[in-house]
Amino acid sequence: MDLEVGDKVALIIGNETNLGFTVLIEEEFEGLLYRNEIFQELRERQRVAGYIKNIREDGKIDVSLKPQGFRNVISLDTEKIIEAIYDNDGFLALTDKSAPEEIKEQLLMSKKAFKRAVGNLYKEKTILITETGLELLKKQ
Repeated sequence: MDLEVGDKVALIIGNETNLGFTVLIEEEFEGLLYRNEIFQELRERQRVAGYIKNIREDGKIDVSLKPQGFRNVISLDTEKIIEAIYDNDGFLALTDKSAPEEIKEQLLMSKKAFKRAVGNLYKEKTILITETGLELLKKQ
């Protein structure tokens, strides 16, 4: 097996299970995409890009639709939030008090990822956090 954790791979979505979806990796290996890591609609036989998340001792492979590693994920999430603020005339009506479902619906990310990305943007002085949402501070 020439796969390594972090590799970008071609996935074909398989059957839905209690845990998530089975996938065919590079048309050769079987893997699993966990339900709690899916933030988009998927259907059987759909082709998507994915990333090797873990290769277990028993040979089973866990995959993700997002690249692994803090730096990769945080940059994608911060870009998504900045884009959403732009698309909403410079203000995004989401806060750390927003429901996880609302964040998932608007940004296709978990509340945890949202809070981490917002914290990073705030620390970089890119956004202002108000009681009702997020405002852009500087031009991107």
